[in-house]
Amino acid sequence: MKKILFYIFLFPFIFMNILGCVPLIIGGAAGALGACAVSKDTIQGETDKSYDSLWDAALMVSKLRGVIKQEDSSRGYIELEEGQSHIDIRLIRLTRATTRVKISARRYHLPNLALAQDIFVKIMEQAR
Repeated sequence: MKKILFYIFLFPFIFMNILGCVPLIIGGAAGALGACAVSKDTIQGETDKSYDSLWDAALMVSKLRGVIKQEDSSRGYIELEEGQSHIDIRLIRLTRATTRVKISARRYHLPNLALAQDIFVKIMEQAR
């Protein structure tokens, strides 16, 4: 019995190593979003929401959160500053129906994964 529990506990760590990223389930009762922490400061996830909807949501969330330094809808790039934090939002079209959302956040040049997660969730909630 102890051996089975050990393997059940060990499985998620083996799974993370196979995937190459840390899978996260973000959200609660309203619905969970699947995302992956690809580095200490970056969250990314794929969605079937339209690129235009995601772009509008990312722009709106960015304007509410801080000051936009750069934006380019054709490249899918937004750079913004929120207080002492620097945030990069990238939208990458994978297929006609699938878009990757990648958010990096740093505060005082140190990784801020919690801020990246928060912005990721806000964008996904706003996109229709």
